Amino acid sequence: MISTPAAEPVPIEMGEDGVIRVGGTRVTLQTLVTAFYRGASPEEIVEQYPVLTLPDVYLVIGYYLQHRASVDDYLQAQTSQAAQVQQENEARFEPQGVRARLLARLDAAKNSSI
Repeated sequence: MISTPAAEPVPIEMGEDGVIRVGGTRVTLQTLVTAFYRGASPEEIVEQYPVLTLPDVYLVIGYYLQHRASVDDYLQAQTSQAAQVQQENEARFEPQGVRARLLARLDAAKNSSI
């Protein structure tokens, strides 16, 4: 006979950096939800990220579906923060011509070692 199921804790944890990760791994909540949005089944997500367990993926997807608004707010904030960091980095380090500069350095290094 099956007894009344106990509530399983959702295997997500916010790190010191403010990023929520799944199941004590480095896989982020954003990564898992994005894969789910793209149509990946929980089994496919575990295949893509074998460090995750199938029960953890199901629990996190269930949590997401029950708390969609707050999770979407968190994900939007993460996306905005990433865009801001990218803009700051591009302002500090000119992205145009990076390949040409790296190839020139490589060529100079080859010529100096000859």
